[in-house]
Amino acid sequence: MKDELMKDVLIIEDDARIREILNNFLTGEGFLITEAGDGYKAVSLLAQKRFDIILLDMMLPGRSGGDIIDALRKETENINSQTPVIVISAKNEIETRLEALRAGADDYIVKPFDLNEVLARIEAVLRRSGRSYIIGTRGAQGRFPAVAGFVFDTDTNEVTFEGTPVKLTAKERKLLLLFLENPKKTFTKANLYESVWEEDYIYEDNTINVHISNLRKKLKDAAGREIIETVWGIGYRLVI
Repeated sequence: MKDELMKDVLIIEDDARIREILNNFLTGEGFLITEAGDGYKAVSLLAQKRFDIILLDMMLPGRSGGDIIDALRKETENINSQTPVIVISAKNEIETRLEALRAGADDYIVKPFDLNEVLARIEAVLRRSGRSYIIGTRGAQGRFPAVAGFVFDTDTNEVTFEGTPVKLTAKERKLLLLFLENPKKTFTKANLYESVWEEDYIYEDNTINVHISNLRKKLKDAAGREIIETVWGIGYRLVI
């Protein structure tokens, strides 16, 4: 799993059972998990290692979740000062949620939670933050080895195949990145449209078909084989 999809998640939660549930589920989805059971350990970890996203309980021994968010956002020299934070808390009061978001949290999930919702929120926050994860062994910051010789450089927004640039439109790049971020997922047309165009998919039209067809042709021309395949009756997925 570590050789396929690597995204570092820090779970800060004092309930060992909840940490175990999240750890097991997210590990199965291809994430690399680090745990902290109290605020002091969390602060220590955040000073030593850069994470891609943080799942944070608000009520912690040592230092509260609010203190951790506040410290991260104010300490600009901290390597995790810009790391996305999703609060997962039993507190459902609107004022508590607003306080967390105003302090710098990127999203807020109320316990008890659905694991698939947690995954969907993580994916959405990562897309908004511009931090992407691609199949392969992690390379330098912003540059990730991908599938069959393809590399998507998220710093320059360029795609190459074995060092040769592959010219893609903006929508084609977004589609490709979505597939690379979710290498085992089969996307329906509605999934793709709502993720890339950021609008509700209301009716069947030719927009997705045209863009997917063009993207598939360009990738196949570069690699000499299919990179995106049709799953009949469902949609499209990455060939890995």
